[in-house]
Amino acid sequence: MDKEQLKEHARAIIELLGEDADREGLKDTPRRYAEAMDTLFGGYEQKPEDILTVFDDEKYDEMIVVKDIEFYSSCEHHMLPFWGKAHIGYIPNGKIVGLSKIPRIVDIFARRLQNQERLTQQIAKSIEDLLDPKGVGVVIEAQHMCMMARGVQKQGSRVSTSAMKGLFKEKDNTRSEFLKLIS
Repeated sequence: MDKEQLKEHARAIIELLGEDADREGLKDTPRRYAEAMDTLFGGYEQKPEDILTVFDDEKYDEMIVVKDIEFYSSCEHHMLPFWGKAHIGYIPNGKIVGLSKIPRIVDIFARRLQNQERLTQQIAKSIEDLLDPKGVGVVIEAQHMCMMARGVQKQGSRVSTSAMKGLFKEKDNTRSEFLKLIS
């Protein structure tokens, strides 16, 4: 990420809005903006396989669920934030992952220009590819600033998306168990 260009563009946006980019409250905003963008979009610099700690030869074969993983992302259509919680479950097939890595996978994909549907699929596919589990389920519930502050302007609306793979898609009882555990 080129922070100098980000600062220049932020200054230009401030001026295009009709503001004085040199006034006290705004003169350091371009630098702060560049730093914020580096954090908000840090997912482009990371890959799940680089952070994942996989433990092989594990005999555990029951569902593992990590729920209420808070995240924030940015809508690719309006560049406005959306945020919420991700719930992830998988059934190991000889491999388990360090539990703290699951929220990190969420952050890697959330910290990119995104849509919620793709985010949900990317998380599920990543876990499927890296762990080869018997099944994986991902449910994301989020609020979108683009629905709240523009367009339909509905502040209470929440969007839910899901991605089910393997046993979570094939077996109704597996899917039901997962949905019960996250509710």
